[in-house]
Amino acid sequence: MTKRRSKKNKSGSHGHGSSKKNRGAGSKGGRGNAGRGKKAKHHKMQSGEVHELGEKGFNSRKSEQDGINLRDIDQRIDDFVEEGSAEETEDGYVFHASDAGYEKVLGKGQLRKDIEIHAEDFSSTAEEKLKEAGVEPVIED
Repeated sequence: MTKRRSKKNKSGSHGHGSSKKNRGAGSKGGRGNAGRGKKAKHHKMQSGEVHELGEKGFNSRKSEQDGINLRDIDQRIDDFVEEGSAEETEDGYVFHASDAGYEKVLGKGQLRKDIEIHAEDFSSTAEEKLKEAGVEPVIED
């Protein structure tokens, strides 16, 4: 017994004419949500809401830390003295990282001035550079 097929199925085009016409992503507007806003299926905005296509960014797995490099401390020590997070002494300066809003001291750059640094945490390179400069890092609790 033969199976009946509609005229559309006989041609193999499924109602799109030539098989080339409905071939790729161009007929869909692109990949993903591309072309979505101009099609009839798009979601209409409600009053007071902003409609955004796609996902919104990503979440980093790294914990946020507020760190400052030795170079920045050396360059901005006068600004820190004005803010009150550092003090000028007879021997040089005393910098309190927590008062300036920093948790960790990082090791990029060098200290050209005599600065005693108090912080919650120091990177290994920062500790090495401070000891080379003859300054002992002070860990605050």
